[in-house]
Amino acid sequence: MKTLLTGGTVVSMDPAVGDLERGDVLIEDGVIVAVAERVDAPDAEVIDATDRIVMPGFVDNHRHSWQTAFRGVGADWTFPEWALAMHRTVKPHYQPEDVYAGTLLGRLEALHSGVTTMLDWYHVAQSHAHEDAAVAALRDAPGRSIFCLGAGWGTADPVDDDIRRVRSGLTGDGLSGDRLSGDGLVTMALGLRGPDDTGMDTVARELKLAAELGLRTSLHIEAAGTVTDLHEHGLLRDTTTFVHANGISDEELRMLAGAGSSLSVSPDVELKMGFGPPVTGRALAAGLRPTLSVDDVPSAGGDMFSTMRTAFAVQRGLDGGLRSRDLLEFATLDAARSCGLDARTGSVTPGKDADLVLLRTDDLTVFPVTDPAGTIVSAGHPGLVDTVLVAGRVVKRDGALLGVDLPALRARLLASRDRIAAAAGIPLDGTWRPRPEPA
Repeated sequence: MKTLLTGGTVVSMDPAVGDLERGDVLIEDGVIVAVAERVDAPDAEVIDATDRIVMPGFVDNHRHSWQTAFRGVGADWTFPEWALAMHRTVKPHYQPEDVYAGTLLGRLEALHSGVTTMLDWYHVAQSHAHEDAAVAALRDAPGRSIFCLGAGWGTADPVDDDIRRVRSGLTGDGLSGDRLSGDGLVTMALGLRGPDDTGMDTVARELKLAAELGLRTSLHIEAAGTVTDLHEHGLLRDTTTFVHANGISDEELRMLAGAGSSLSVSPDVELKMGFGPPVTGRALAAGLRPTLSVDDVPSAGGDMFSTMRTAFAVQRGLDGGLRSRDLLEFATLDAARSCGLDARTGSVTPGKDADLVLLRTDDLTVFPVTDPAGTIVSAGHPGLVDTVLVAGRVVKRDGALLGVDLPALRARLLASRDRIAAAAGIPLDGTWRPRPEPA
């Protein structure tokens, strides 16, 4: 099966391939086999990419999609208010079907805006049925997804059996390589709870379990000193992505760089919730390539265009050091590397899976596109996403997701939101403001 994308402006994110003002991309059996100014493939299905930018799909390595039903309600919240609202007020009322609806709509939203790979950081931690519902939703969405299981989040209870159970359900035997589902699109990671919640012994045990099962790990972190403690205990890994890290020191950032760890910056949430300035520039100075993530849609937009733009504007305002292509690297190849998927996705490279996005260049909001990378970062938006391919399969064409009953899914999510809100006794008229107890 061959597909030829022809006549587009190729922004490959691969230095060996470069950018092509006019280029063709040939795909065979879901894999990119050629990228050139002209590719002759008379037996291929042709997708006309004229007036389109062809680029790698975005990679979001940290998003809590179970919260999708409450989009926008936390636009004015601080972090303590968000934690009270999401984890103490609405989460206890989530049923498995609510997790499924939120996860599915959240993953489809990301796909619709060009996020071909997404790590779904699950921390509902209610029951096995809740976990299975989240996995089912990711499997039902035609994107490349990583189910990051934060089992027992907020507690120090052992999670070994639960991690093994979910891992085994994805692979059939729990240990059969890195393509965890039949189509290879749903894989798994372990969401660490961290030493502040569980102690160093628990972190060490979870890292050992992750290594045994071949799982990468992800950890939310904020306060200075935690990285130092992990370093002193020999617990920094090149398979761990640290999320946020606004409060850690420059020396701790250098520790992460030395260990080969990854860093995920969620600029909109961090700025709005009071985490402090994103560490983008400090990370680069420490030798660490930052990556970008949305985090949660109750508080922020769910697309990588706005995420890149916020990170770009803030850091340029601080030191003027970033360039637009840096942001594209953070949101594609660097983020793919943080997920252990850079050999398969993150750039338009022969031999990689065809996870690709076609952006309109004739839209009046970006026309004329003189500098493609600069335009994507400074003016890009989800409305430009015309076509999306995942592993060579077209999942969005002419601006519409394929094979998705959106009216039914919208109705399902609204019913979920309304039921949870009624059970939690919260209004849905824009007046809800959680009030945490004073520290």
